Amino acid sequence: MIRKLKYGIEYLLGRVAPGRNLVVWEDDVFVASYPKSGNTWTRFLIANLIQSHDPVTFLNIEKIIPDPDLQSRQFLQGCPRPRVMKSHHPFDPRYKRVVCIVRDPRDVALSQYHFQIKRGVSGTDTPVEEFVTRFLAGETCPYGSWAQNVGSWMVARSRTPGFLLLRYEDLLRRAETELARIAGLLGIPPDPERLARAVAQSSSDRMRKLEMAQADQWTSTKETRKDLLFVRTATSGEWKSKLPPEAVERMEEAWGPLMRLLGYSTTGVEAAIEPDAAPLDFLPEYPLR
Repeated sequence: MIRKLKYGIEYLLGRVAPGRNLVVWEDDVFVASYPKSGNTWTRFLIANLIQSHDPVTFLNIEKIIPDPDLQSRQFLQGCPRPRVMKSHHPFDPRYKRVVCIVRDPRDVALSQYHFQIKRGVSGTDTPVEEFVTRFLAGETCPYGSWAQNVGSWMVARSRTPGFLLLRYEDLLRRAETELARIAGLLGIPPDPERLARAVAQSSSDRMRKLEMAQADQWTSTKETRKDLLFVRTATSGEWKSKLPPEAVERMEEAWGPLMRLLGYSTTGVEAAIEPDAAPLDFLPEYPLR
């Protein structure tokens, strides 16, 4: 009873994170992705693009591009507009402008597997095959399965204004080009020097150094194992050598159509990412409204 009363007071004072109850404004921009698909890196890229005077760190990223699941309603209401915010939630019709990052689910599964071990949710002796079973069922995070989450955005927003779909793999290959597309959505002039600086300030090496220095203070790492990094390989295709063929086959069988639509071929360990996947071409560039 006392706990409920305390929560009610905190809620009325705006000190509770709103989550899905966030009051959304027309000019809000959401960086949406399924967990472990490159959201943190993309937020660093965008934050370094927006905030060109001060370097972005793990200690200020949550203030520059906040997460409504973590920051209070009071804080979010005080953010300068237009707000740029993080989201792992499936499609929400209130989100008018969205940067949606997708990643090969086979790499997502492996990244989540290692993060669960870092968090202590899974043990180092947990078989990856067992984790993939739970991953396919949408039991490894509170945002549904990869296909449910990504599919909701693809079906609902693929031909609508203000929606920008990016693949993590393309960000790795041509970060400045993809960041220029994000700049267009944000209404920021894609100045080459500004883009290059943002990419350099968001490099995986720099982020690892920041993590090692700030892991005890950042929300996502302060209560996790410090001998395992949050910013791991920052590559694509690791699943080919680390996931058992049977696990790969199960994912491809379950989600093959959506994977191929996004340019991820499904031919087992020989699968490749189409470098300039035609499936993404069906998403036209609309002017913002």
